[in-house]
Amino acid sequence: MELYQATIDDLEGVSDLFNKYRMFYQQKSDLEGAMIYIKKRIEGKESVIFVVKDEQNYVGFTQLYPTFSSISMKRAWILNDLYVDTKARKHGVGEMLLQKAKEYAIETGAKSLSLSTAPDNHPAQRLYERNGYKKDTQFYHYDLEIG
Repeated sequence: MELYQATIDDLEGVSDLFNKYRMFYQQKSDLEGAMIYIKKRIEGKESVIFVVKDEQNYVGFTQLYPTFSSISMKRAWILNDLYVDTKARKHGVGEMLLQKAKEYAIETGAKSLSLSTAPDNHPAQRLYERNGYKKDTQFYHYDLEIG
């Protein structure tokens, strides 16, 4: 398996995985919309996407968004998306992606790497906890839906 930072050359493969990821979270399939979204992130350097390929098949990806910590006055990363194709699960792909995200956060001098997942996504929670992520019990997180 090959793990690397995605470029515009990976648009189709990453977009397909991104579409499946959204469907996992009960969104309608929208491959065209996924391609537009991923293309904008890559071309605008608005996120960092790591992808895993098994021969010619795209089997997993993670997408990191930059942010900053005012308290520490350092960069931080939000691991916003992580998806492993159903056929590739239980082969270490998720662990590979988490490790690469951690290495990238360290390389860029980040203070932290944060993520969130659905309360009923127990397999993901076990994966994150196995890889050193701690559930936040110190702060409540709120969202305001705008559009």
